[in-house]
Amino acid sequence: MSAKESAAVAQLLELLEARYALRVLWALKNGHPQTFRLLQDSIGHITPNTLNTRIKELRTAGLLHHDGNGYILTTTGADLLKRLNELPAFASKWSAGQAKTATPIQPAK
Repeated sequence: MSAKESAAVAQLLELLEARYALRVLWALKNGHPQTFRLLQDSIGHITPNTLNTRIKELRTAGLLHHDGNGYILTTTGADLLKRLNELPAFASKWSAGQAKTATPIQPAK
């Protein structure tokens, strides 16, 4: 990976690492506009102040916008989520593996 690509990845990860940033995007994955309140309810446990901050950051980054009916992903935002589409399958597989490793091994008698 080139230095330019590394910088771009680092910049994107910094944006997505912000608390609830991925959840905001994920809540909009179905393509239907959501009002601020509906988006807040979809995410759960997010304060209005935090949601407002994430929306501003994600709008500035060109990943979502407000179309008059509510917040919706931009083409770029939808492309990002398309690339993350395998996340649920990976998460299920990973979670099952975590459950197996969390089970203590009984010593042989």
